[in-house]
Amino acid sequence: MAKSRDPLGKAIGPILWRREMVAFVPAVGLAWLWFGLGVMMLVGVTALAVAWMTRPLSAPDFENQPPRDGVTGLPLRAEGETILEGLLIEAENTAQSTACLVVGVDGAEGLAHQLSPTEFDEVLGKISERLVDSLRHKDRVVRLEGAKFAVMLKPTPRPDLESMIQLSGRLQSAVSDPVSIAYRAVSLTLYVGFCLMGRAPEAGAVALLGAAELSAEEAARNGPRAIRAYSTEICQSADVRSALSSEVTAALENGQVRAYFVPQLCTDTGHVSGMQVVPRWVHESRGVLPEQDLMTALEAAGLRQRFAEVMLYQSFAALRAWEERALNLGAISLPVSAELLSNPKMTERLRWEFDRFDVLPSRIRLILRHSVLPLIGQEVVSRNLRACVALGCQIELSGFGNGQASVSCIRRSNAQRLRIHRSFVANVDKDPEQQRLVAALISLAEGLGLETIAEGVQTIGEHSMLAQLGCQHVQGKAIAAPMPLDETFDWSERHLAKLAATPILQTRRGA
Repeated sequence: MAKSRDPLGKAIGPILWRREMVAFVPAVGLAWLWFGLGVMMLVGVTALAVAWMTRPLSAPDFENQPPRDGVTGLPLRAEGETILEGLLIEAENTAQSTACLVVGVDGAEGLAHQLSPTEFDEVLGKISERLVDSLRHKDRVVRLEGAKFAVMLKPTPRPDLESMIQLSGRLQSAVSDPVSIAYRAVSLTLYVGFCLMGRAPEAGAVALLGAAELSAEEAARNGPRAIRAYSTEICQSADVRSALSSEVTAALENGQVRAYFVPQLCTDTGHVSGMQVVPRWVHESRGVLPEQDLMTALEAAGLRQRFAEVMLYQSFAALRAWEERALNLGAISLPVSAELLSNPKMTERLRWEFDRFDVLPSRIRLILRHSVLPLIGQEVVSRNLRACVALGCQIELSGFGNGQASVSCIRRSNAQRLRIHRSFVANVDKDPEQQRLVAALISLAEGLGLETIAEGVQTIGEHSMLAQLGCQHVQGKAIAAPMPLDETFDWSERHLAKLAATPILQTRRGA
């Protein structure tokens, strides 16, 4: 009998023995003396009800709860897979379907370099809030690695490709308004990849999430605001990239990795003022592969240092070949990697190559991209840059106006030329706001005594407007696409012939 009453005692005992119950003892006694047994019981029941409703609740068991993201408060991947598995089970039990989307921030690496860690976390927090606000109440958002999020949808009767594209566009629009961070506006765009439940390569949450991630990676490779749906072609593309990483070592040594050249024009004279090196992989069966595929394979194989040496050698060989043909194509702009900049013997290697090919150091411009700018303060990197300038090399800072190319960074790098980012060049001939921004950048560069070159000039209109705004050099598809060394000879001759045939306007007064 004692055991049968024990659960009830455990439930009521902590309530009856609370100190707050002492206040009801006089009321119960007076009710019995003045009004009788019935009123006393009514007051007693009321006291018990009040005590029950105000009882202390047990604290939640935080120790057994899965960890959450410290920046956004969202579930992490492990919990996300559990959530998605539950949604898949619900979809099967209700004869419905679900889908998973993976969204990421375009240019997240550059944005992370541009902002402080605290500011970058604040941006991610704002993105997560906007994503959650743009979805239904029962849809879930999960934080993945880096600047990526997974969106897991509550099962619905018939989600299809069109509805998923519309949802992807809605998510992109949700973060399109600039985010205010540290008294400045940061504009963001998202890439989106998604996979419908019925198109996943295998059953289960891990396969569905993985398929959405593959689609997102494909979207990220196809430019800002790209949207991609999972397909067998995307899966095959991922397999190809994996295979390329095993082939890149041989390609690097047998000459399949080659330097292509992008002409740069002087906006005052129209003559070629330089060439930029861009790498290409001339694959035996897959044709000419772009820089992104090549760099991904090199990264996976750990060959970035060897790649830098190959590009350096081919650049010097190109300078020598142009001199032998008496072609004045200016200096070569060569992107320099963090691995090369951090090499204590970098200057010795450059000096040896200059002597080997009998080329003046002034014929080389070292491009410092945003990924290497944070390294400028390091002792080895700073010493290498000073030694390169003393040797006679020129320094260019990439991404001016859209990265970490601050005034202090310009001074520490001893740069002579600034590269205006493509985002400022696009539609500069049609957008007055773009014109004002570019004019301000050019004015700042002129005030610092630096030249400017605009990257990614796509149209003749952009070329013309940049010249009017005072940008000294331009490069991009409007001038010429990247070309191998042997094609630069004919192209330069055609360009000189075109310049010679261009009428010269008379500017003499009174003419």
